[in-house]
Amino acid sequence: MKKRLLVVEDDAHIRLGLCEALRAEGYDVIDCRDGAQAGPLVKQQKPDLVILDIMLPRKSGFDLCREIRAAKNRVPILMLSAKGQEIDKVVGLELGADDYVTKPFSLRELIARVQALLRRSQAGGAASDLPMEIAFGKVRIDCKALRGKRGRESIELTPREMKVLAVLFRERGNAVSREALLNEVWGVDYYGTTRTLDQLIVKLRQKIEDVPGEPHHLLTVHTLGYRLEV
Repeated sequence: MKKRLLVVEDDAHIRLGLCEALRAEGYDVIDCRDGAQAGPLVKQQKPDLVILDIMLPRKSGFDLCREIRAAKNRVPILMLSAKGQEIDKVVGLELGADDYVTKPFSLRELIARVQALLRRSQAGGAASDLPMEIAFGKVRIDCKALRGKRGRESIELTPREMKVLAVLFRERGNAVSREALLNEVWGVDYYGTTRTLDQLIVKLRQKIEDVPGEPHHLLTVHTLGYRLEV
């Protein structure tokens, strides 16, 4: 069966060109021009992948991504942005996007990323088998619900934060390189930099550490990566 893709892009020239290229690759493509229209389409059409611009009328790509993930929908999301700013990329990935492309982009590169995301989704992802619970120190997390507590304080994790923590918990006590974390959580086809992971670790420390600037659990291993001490 053809994979169904949803393209959400308000620039008609980009949207039509992208849809034409994807259809030429054999995909079933649905398109729309604003985030408010896209929300119902995700529920009704159940696409296998969403290509989502950030700057959209009525509802931004960030808001739509947040809405999709809040509904526990794990459809792969590839975000597009004309800004090319690192903070946009970090925010998008923290909200649960799976990959990110900056305009102007090569159609060949974008199609390669789409193919990689679909392969990863079909395989279930290397870090998809989460434990039921992660517990250490004051931290107790229900992995499936993506929420838990640090002492009496409630915490909520994004899907990607959960996957990173699950890998580190599985390897607890051992150093895990940045490259290994990126390969397992983002996939071997990931094109980004380790800075994306470092920013996620900062956010994760804010949730699981009593004093994020002086971590006792999620430790940096100089020049290599990270280690979880439980």
